[in-house]
Amino acid sequence: MASRRGQMLDGVLLLDKPEGLSSNHALQRAKRALDARKAGHTGTLDPFATGLLVCCLGRATKISAAMLEADKVYEATVRLGEETDSGDLTGHIVFQEPPDAAPVDRARLEAVLERFRGPIEQIPPMHSALKRDGKPLYEYARQGIELERPPRQVTIHRLELLDFDGRDARILVHCSKGTYIRTLAQDIGRALGCGAHLAALRRTQVGPFRLDDAVGLEALQQMPQPQSVLIAPQDLPHGLWPENLKTKD
Repeated sequence: MASRRGQMLDGVLLLDKPEGLSSNHALQRAKRALDARKAGHTGTLDPFATGLLVCCLGRATKISAAMLEADKVYEATVRLGEETDSGDLTGHIVFQEPPDAAPVDRARLEAVLERFRGPIEQIPPMHSALKRDGKPLYEYARQGIELERPPRQVTIHRLELLDFDGRDARILVHCSKGTYIRTLAQDIGRALGCGAHLAALRRTQVGPFRLDDAVGLEALQQMPQPQSVLIAPQDLPHGLWPENLKTKD
């Protein structure tokens, strides 16, 4: 049996995930660039999404649970006028606004956004990894099966309109764990009556970690010493790493 390859590295990598890769594929490429033996990420981004992927190596995997519970911040583009079956740009259009419908203006959009600030209920999308009878919901969705999903309470701490051109609304979302941004986009479209879907997504913060401190995958792969960008366990933000683990496993 072949021996496991890679170095036993301990630390956290803040990776700026590129578009077109699954979170796991991005992690595996980063792991190879670092020559790391053990690594995991702490919250999936869809392949079309970009931004902060917190990757934990070695002993730093001990913070994974805390990161899964952490608040997240996103910049999202909500495209008005079309709803898709997946809630995002990868799905099939299931509703299209009539061409003679009244256009949505900024004031009307701002009024609708107000409804989604604070504690809200969301119905998780069928195109998600949540499981029913041991099988992810997206597998049922691929078979054309739609199941009842109980609503879940999440909290939108901040919802700010950054830009709006009449069709695309770029918004900042600071939310609790378990929030589906594509469901938020879909619900905003339904509240407006015009339909909407998530056209782009970029994660900018996970807990105390910010995208500004992240490294791109291509840049990481070209570094002569990529291990230098790792945050050592003892240098993690206060409270993430137990004091009794700072000098021993």
